[in-house]
Amino acid sequence: MKKNNIYIIGAGFAGQAIAEEIIEKGILGKVAAFIDDDPGKIGTTLLGIPVYGPVRNISRFLKPGPLEEALIAIPSANQEQLTKIHRILHTAGFEKIRFLPGLSQILDGDAHLIQTRELDAQDFLPRDPIVIALKKSLAYLRGKRVLITGAGGSIGSELSRQLLSGGAQRLYLFGHGENSIYEIERELKILQEEGVGEKATIVPVIGELLDIEFVRFILKRLKADVVFHCAAYKHVPMLEANPVEAIKNNVFGTRNLVRAVKQGGLSRFVFISTDKAVEPVSVYGASKMIAEEIVLREGNGNQKFMVVRFGNVLGSRGSIIPLLRTQILKGGPVTITHPDITRFFMTIPEASSLVLKTGGVGESRTLYILDMGDPLKIRALAEQMIRFYGFKPDNEIPVKYIGLRPGEKLKEKLWCPDETPVSTEHPHIIKLLRNPRFNGHLEQFMDRLQPVCFFDRDRPDDYRNRRKLKQILNEYIPTVCMQADEPEY
Repeated sequence: MKKNNIYIIGAGFAGQAIAEEIIEKGILGKVAAFIDDDPGKIGTTLLGIPVYGPVRNISRFLKPGPLEEALIAIPSANQEQLTKIHRILHTAGFEKIRFLPGLSQILDGDAHLIQTRELDAQDFLPRDPIVIALKKSLAYLRGKRVLITGAGGSIGSELSRQLLSGGAQRLYLFGHGENSIYEIERELKILQEEGVGEKATIVPVIGELLDIEFVRFILKRLKADVVFHCAAYKHVPMLEANPVEAIKNNVFGTRNLVRAVKQGGLSRFVFISTDKAVEPVSVYGASKMIAEEIVLREGNGNQKFMVVRFGNVLGSRGSIIPLLRTQILKGGPVTITHPDITRFFMTIPEASSLVLKTGGVGESRTLYILDMGDPLKIRALAEQMIRFYGFKPDNEIPVKYIGLRPGEKLKEKLWCPDETPVSTEHPHIIKLLRNPRFNGHLEQFMDRLQPVCFFDRDRPDDYRNRRKLKQILNEYIPTVCMQADEPEY
């Protein structure tokens, strides 16, 4: 069987590390050449492999066929550079183009072939990546036992990947969906087998945060030191149709975990929040606002409780990127709610790196937001994706406006009018000065929500009553939408 010829773009440490791995394994293909822009390397050999260049002239000395592939191994490349290199390779005739993402753990250590992936439209969005010295940021987790709730989700799974580089003693992958936990456990073990990160023990934990006795038991049993709480229901229109379950899971599940962490004496608790908690109109946003308050009232002595709030992440399950991709590949139309709708975006690796750093440098009872840059117009995002897949917007792939869905805003904000952003010594991490919400009536608020979410013999008519739920939410959070025709159940 004939092996693929692999041309590695970039002859730096990352490219050489990838080449060494391909040579060592022997079955993955043959490194035909490095392609580099450095005049000092062009015309030489590295690892017995010739170095050609510059990249812009690749079509002059190379005519790739079906068995040739390109691998971009420049993890420091920004969006503009990556776009330019991809265009050159595509024009030269490469059908298969992979790249090594600019992840912090790659910049900190060795690069591995398993970390490469196919290029996607989201890799060409107009924002430069944020680089974090991950190993240094994770020093506070060395030798610790770390629990990630929602470990099978977009942020939870990426935190788990990056935590491999942190020297944690154990990684507990907590979730109530066995398939997603199985997938991330298997992926992490394969990464470890391929030499990525350190040899933390990986432990899957299937359970339910709404079972308070189980949560107390499992935290005591696992002897965890740090919790990153990512688990939540997140899909806004879905939760508008199931508002009681949104509050039950996101609010009471968080309260159970906070109580168990507090009782168990764990050193750190980091809660993942969202810009939809700012002046929320949706039940999801309201659930995260309440959960923020549950977390921020705790923490003293040796225990630190903190919140990290940020906007959308690119490519997460249920987000706009996978939806647009599906619509484009089936020939359209691409649906957008409004021509002027905007959102803050950050890549999943960037957000996760900053969450991990915040967990180490953050103060207790403090709310932080991540610097998301400027908001992006969804229309511009859709047009760029359409072009990436080789079509013309409106001409070949129609764009259709469908109106805002229940619980959606035209624009999001990262902080409320009564919250004051303050720079920290850490770039891209912003501290918010704020006062407690709900005028000290959080417990009263929770007591009123309780019989709606959990059956109470004394108030059976309240159980699962979504109209009652919306009334209570609207009373404490006036921005929450209250429909005149809101059904009871």
